[in-house]
Amino acid sequence: MSNRICAILGCRYPILEGGLAYVGNGLLAAAVSEGGGFGQVGSGGRSPEDLARQIEVALEHTGAPFGVNVPLSEHRDVSPYFAVIEEMVRRHPGRIRAVSLSAGNPRPWIPRVKEWGLAVITLASTPEQAQKAEAAGADLVVCEGTEAGGHNGPAELTTFALIPNVVDAVRIPVVAAGGIADGRTVAAALCLGAEGVQMGTRFVATVECQAHENYKALLVKSRAQDTVVMERSFGRVTRVLRSPYAEAILQQEARTPGSETDLLPMVSGRMNARAALEGDVEGGWMNAGQSVGLVHEVLPAAEVVRRVVAQAAAVLGRSQSDWASWTAPEVTSEGGTTHIPPSR
Repeated sequence: MSNRICAILGCRYPILEGGLAYVGNGLLAAAVSEGGGFGQVGSGGRSPEDLARQIEVALEHTGAPFGVNVPLSEHRDVSPYFAVIEEMVRRHPGRIRAVSLSAGNPRPWIPRVKEWGLAVITLASTPEQAQKAEAAGADLVVCEGTEAGGHNGPAELTTFALIPNVVDAVRIPVVAAGGIADGRTVAAALCLGAEGVQMGTRFVATVECQAHENYKALLVKSRAQDTVVMERSFGRVTRVLRSPYAEAILQQEARTPGSETDLLPMVSGRMNARAALEGDVEGGWMNAGQSVGLVHEVLPAAEVVRRVVAQAAAVLGRSQSDWASWTAPEVTSEGGTTHIPPSR
């Protein structure tokens, strides 16, 4: 019996790198894939031309499969990004394995991605969203709890509550995200019925990530309680590192909730790039999840994958070599069919 996520994505371990707006570069994606996980080049915060360059970097640094993340938004035309991916698939057949679609409605884009022979990964924050993704043809669904950094669903379900509910609701493989940064949290996700995990914050604090060293140092220094949620007055949930700038945003939201004039310039992507890429960690905002308290050092991305897998294997009582080949047997519970991993 083989892990379905590994089979679909062609990776050794079902450890996915999140899209990571602005800092999900090609070198990081390659390093994650080289380590046995599944790296993804992020298009968020990039021009189509830069996305093409980063995909080329990933192609140069790994022969392993990797993916591309495309955040969908009503505020930008994403067609040029899909054109870049299509051209790269044509020029380098078999190298890009999947496209993940986040932050918007994936339904219009799923058939196009599948026409290229790629797997489709979608994000969901409720069981109902996961069911819609499955019905639309998604191959995997990443279910992200509100512990996660960046944009989260308005339902604000925690990973612990979300994952088993989604596992009961769909038959496609479920990837857990939010609050996951070490082998213990990976093991917990598998015990909840997920077949793999996605990590974002942990992969920012890696040697290969293009995030500024000030950002990485702040991640290492921060505690689990050092994140805040901004944009609630807009009906959005965005978890970021606590900083003087993030506190100023919260104060402005309290004074003028939902004000586009006052708040939109403060929460713009430009202010994210100012901190994440340029290093002005007091003059901008940075995505981070509550798993930041588990980030204690900046490591090569492949070493992160190795340590996570080894620790998860130890927690679950399996050898590292066969950990990724597990799949959860089906057991019948009172509410229906539930997937659980084998016990020790």
